[in-house]
Amino acid sequence: MSLDYENVTFLLINNPLLNTYYSLYVFYAKITLIENEERKLDSETNLNLEEISQQCGLYNVSNAETVIANIENLENNYSQNDLVIIYNYMLSHAASPEIIMQLIRCVDKYRDKSSLEYLVDILLLKNASYSDSDTKEKYNNVRVMCAKAIANQKNTDVVSSLLYCMNNKDENYRVRLACADALGRIGDRFAVAPLIEVAKDEDEKSVYLRESAVSALGLLGDTRAIDPILGILETKQGIMDKFSFLKERAIEALIKMGFCNNERVFRALKNSLSDESTQVRINAIEALMESEHPKAFETIKNCLDTDSDNEVKKNAMIALYNMSDRTILDEIIKSPNYSDYLKMEAVSILEEYENEQEKE
Repeated sequence: MSLDYENVTFLLINNPLLNTYYSLYVFYAKITLIENEERKLDSETNLNLEEISQQCGLYNVSNAETVIANIENLENNYSQNDLVIIYNYMLSHAASPEIIMQLIRCVDKYRDKSSLEYLVDILLLKNASYSDSDTKEKYNNVRVMCAKAIANQKNTDVVSSLLYCMNNKDENYRVRLACADALGRIGDRFAVAPLIEVAKDEDEKSVYLRESAVSALGLLGDTRAIDPILGILETKQGIMDKFSFLKERAIEALIKMGFCNNERVFRALKNSLSDESTQVRINAIEALMESEHPKAFETIKNCLDTDSDNEVKKNAMIALYNMSDRTILDEIIKSPNYSDYLKMEAVSILEEYENEQEKE
């Protein structure tokens, strides 16, 4: 069967009865199922999927290592197309977490779009046998791996499922983290608004989830996220501990988004140079170095002269060197205002620079 997607989409969009996102989703899901069935029929061999599963010992949960070895050996006997079909079938029937994780590795190797529906079913725990809390806990690692495999396919059709898991506050935090990361890696702009809500939610129990959402926003690169990310940097938390990591992710996201000479961003980064966290200050230096703000150089120079931490000073020196030339290094080496530690670092950079020049 041959399907013209452009014509189908045109008809759907212009049909008032079907002009909703859900209708499009359902329709394409049906198309995918039809294509999968056709693919099975086109297989070069007559596959008896149940028999193959039994030969591998798929249902023998007491000996997972042997089952995994048998699944690995399938590559010696079947074509890639057939392997994908076999793996998909096994994914929908396997019960052992260890075996399912092996099957996820297998389908991730080929990253065939037909595997997505099976991966999503596992992520959403659609199998009724996973429903009790004790069993569900055993599948957290499986679902984290599943979210990563889904992200590797870069398919936007799964965004709604990932959002569902991420936004479920009763869900395991590691699964939510993996879904937030997957949304960033897939790169669908539809995920920006929900990720922003998670990032700025001060009532969110898991600060790690907020960090992951901020990182995902950095990967997406949508400028709508700049203001809420700045809100994180501008909030006075009172203590640094767990919030310092969130600030670090916020600055990293700004770097990836390329904020240029935005004044509000510059002020927030400048203020971050006074943060209690050493790593926040170092990240702020890097962000200022990457910026195009006319006052970035003098701001970093002030940090070099006034900060009390040697590692921060070193990063400031490297940033200034990258923004100009060796003049800043010569100044540090000759001036009595800088520590021996910093002078030695400056000499080391110069020697490395001179060696590179000789090679050229």
